[in-house]
Amino acid sequence: MKKILVTGAAGFIGWKTSEKLLEKGFEVVGVDNMNDYYDVRLKEWRLNQLLPHKNFKFYKIDIEDRDALKELFESNKFSAIINLAARAGVRYSIENPYIYYTTNVMGTLNLLELVKDFDVPKFVLASTSSLYAGQPMPFKEDLPVNRPISPYAASKKAAEVLCYTYHYLYGIDVTVLRYFTVYGPAGRPDMSIFRFIKWTMEDKPVQIYGDGTQSRDFTYVDDIAEGTIKALKPLGYEIINLGGGRNPTSLNRILEIIGKELGKRPKVIYGNFLKVDLKSSWADIEKAKKLLHWEPQKSISEGLKNSILWAKSNRDFLSELEI
Repeated sequence: MKKILVTGAAGFIGWKTSEKLLEKGFEVVGVDNMNDYYDVRLKEWRLNQLLPHKNFKFYKIDIEDRDALKELFESNKFSAIINLAARAGVRYSIENPYIYYTTNVMGTLNLLELVKDFDVPKFVLASTSSLYAGQPMPFKEDLPVNRPISPYAASKKAAEVLCYTYHYLYGIDVTVLRYFTVYGPAGRPDMSIFRFIKWTMEDKPVQIYGDGTQSRDFTYVDDIAEGTIKALKPLGYEIINLGGGRNPTSLNRILEIIGKELGKRPKVIYGNFLKVDLKSSWADIEKAKKLLHWEPQKSISEGLKNSILWAKSNRDFLSELEI
């Protein structure tokens, strides 16, 4: 049985990826520092879905703590590392850029050093579509992404470069996955879809920065998790987009669908567009199709319906969460 280390296992993508790995018969060791960037109760909820699995073990470890990580590597023989631990969020990275670098860069460096020292054959890094700011759409992996417009994007670029360096120097097989606006049940409370659903259900004003015409290549979390697992195959060094691959969907259209599903009209407050936000994102996923035999299965309508069903089923819990 292959044993996979999943960092950020209580995070949105980490939880779903761990869940699917367990379903496929893998043994999963999950680590997470359980930080309070958003309401920890949601991370605890996700973690509680994983803990009953007999092939899942969890350790509260920060990837910035190299000594704690080393102990974990000494007591486990990992077939692969999936690094989903990161400080996420473009806007907050402006307020506290230092923590983005200690986690996203130094944390990645710690893991790469241990992958090298313990001869782990595969490393998968979660990266971001935020790197494509200012590039022509649809975004292809070979575009020159050398002008990140937020500390978050810059930290992810640094992590990607580190991965290439370790591949070049030590032959580590690395796949970098650039995710495009992931959403779904039990998602991140700082992301638009989670907030739009919660606010609309609670008859609270929906805040949008901009006029709502900005659009995203929204990608359902189950599809992202499947693509992440497919990236465990040996590829050398590759950067691969995981996105919807369809025409991007505007925030106004998202609100229309949510309003229809909930049977109520969202009360929208429009504000100033934020300088660090992309106006639009759209993934070219031909490389994922070719190398991973992957493409998303869920439409935005299906994904939103599932997200709303989760919100309704967890209405009391959702109402308590701080966003």
